[in-house]
Amino acid sequence: MPPELIAHRGASRECRENTLPAFARALELGADGIELDVHASSDGVIVVHHDFVPRAEPPTPKLAGRPIAELTARELRGFRFADGSGIPELREVIELVGDGAVLYVEQKGRGIERAVIECLAQGSGRYAMHSFDHAAMARARAVSGEMPTGILLSSYLIEPERALTAANARDYWQSLEFTDAPLVERVHSAGGRVIVWTVNRPEDAQSLAAIGVDGICTDDLRLVGPAIGRRP
Repeated sequence: MPPELIAHRGASRECRENTLPAFARALELGADGIELDVHASSDGVIVVHHDFVPRAEPPTPKLAGRPIAELTARELRGFRFADGSGIPELREVIELVGDGAVLYVEQKGRGIERAVIECLAQGSGRYAMHSFDHAAMARARAVSGEMPTGILLSSYLIEPERALTAANARDYWQSLEFTDAPLVERVHSAGGRVIVWTVNRPEDAQSLAAIGVDGICTDDLRLVGPAIGRRP
């Protein structure tokens, strides 16, 4: 079975990343999953953006240099990027995607796992969470009990299965340069799944599929998809 084709922040080679147009385009291109990043506004609204401090284009002096956690949802709606898109709320993405793809939600903001889970619970799609903050994912599992979670890594652990167990996680999100067959075998032996990021060369995607990874997270669906037998 080929690995899942996961759109990294949406179809980010064609649209502004982490925006509604990027997510809509990922669906058009047949993504199995859509990866995105979330924070909470100062009034507790979960929003989708990568950086802790967003940048408006052109700059908006009143908002410039202020982190998302200090801005209200109303203020965040004032951000506009060069293509006219803005910072969406997670609920808008849930409505757009529906059951068309798995939403892989990377928690960026600190201590917001309960708010993220409550937001996702309002939808009827397929969801999973992941983070570099492994303790946050352990808390997310304790809160939800059902939400699949994952841990992000950019290093090669000696005992990857122990990291999965400690976080009570399912998905092992490993960076491309640290992924090999022994790692995949150990994670699978522990009942986990390996998702590799960020894969933008067809030859890398083919090599990863050959060693049995479960998901490939890419910026370029149209380039990488065909390499693993997928056609837009």
